[in-house]
Amino acid sequence: MSELDPDAVIERRRLRRRLGFWRIVAIVAVLAAVGAAVWRAAPTGPYVARFDVTGAIFDDPERDATLRELARDEDVRAVILRINSPGGSVAGSEALHEALRAVSEAKPLVAVLGEVAASGGYIAAIAADHVIARGGTVTGSIGVIAEFPNVEGLLDTLGVDVARVASAPLKAEPSPFREPSAAALAAQRSLIEDSYDWFLSLVAARRGLAPEDARRLGDGRVFTGRQAVAEGLIDAIGGEPAARDWLESARDVPRALPVRGVEIEREDEGLLGPLGGATLRLRLRKAAAELGAGPALMAILR
Repeated sequence: MSELDPDAVIERRRLRRRLGFWRIVAIVAVLAAVGAAVWRAAPTGPYVARFDVTGAIFDDPERDATLRELARDEDVRAVILRINSPGGSVAGSEALHEALRAVSEAKPLVAVLGEVAASGGYIAAIAADHVIARGGTVTGSIGVIAEFPNVEGLLDTLGVDVARVASAPLKAEPSPFREPSAAALAAQRSLIEDSYDWFLSLVAARRGLAPEDARRLGDGRVFTGRQAVAEGLIDAIGGEPAARDWLESARDVPRALPVRGVEIEREDEGLLGPLGGATLRLRLRKAAAELGAGPALMAILR
């Protein structure tokens, strides 16, 4: 019987090691998937859910779906909504408000405002049944803004001319490449006013304010938490302990119930998972909005 070639023996050993490594990886992946499925399916018992809204607010269907799932979860006795956000797009804030109202219609919802809950962040807050803030929380900023750069002078300096062919005078206006016309500004103003009227009506309805008071408070200014309480924009000063006190006294939600944080359930985004594609998309939208790219109307603290 002839001896095996030494190179062949080494290669076979390497192959066996590779196969063993990938078998282990496959087993770990299967066990993790089974464990996650069991954990999700296992009953948790009654609890108070904590849901965080942080950073700029944009359209996020997976976020809204997670909130609606909370509304259907029979184990969830109440939801504490923690907000630390300067706002975001009007459409995104509207979608978040509607998803939160679905939660509020199913179970008690109390908002706890952090360092800032302004503009779109305030739209989210007033979806709750009770709104609590720190004395120094920055809130309010009721209003809508659309900004766009004008680089016409820079292009003239560089000797760059931008040709334009449009189906109508207001198509893609206002443009960053020329001084906006009066008609373009008027069209933009109508968008702002429509969204602003919606924002004011929401504040008046949710906070029980007369329309004239909502408009007086809705001039774009910000308020501290103490000022907001005095004006009726929020209900109380405090933090999460105050939220638990209110839930127990006003909604019979025992303080002894555990509080569990709820993460947004996101579809698989590849190797990076929820920290990959979804987060990157939101960051790109935020950057585009701050640079004035695109037609999005913003309800955001500036």
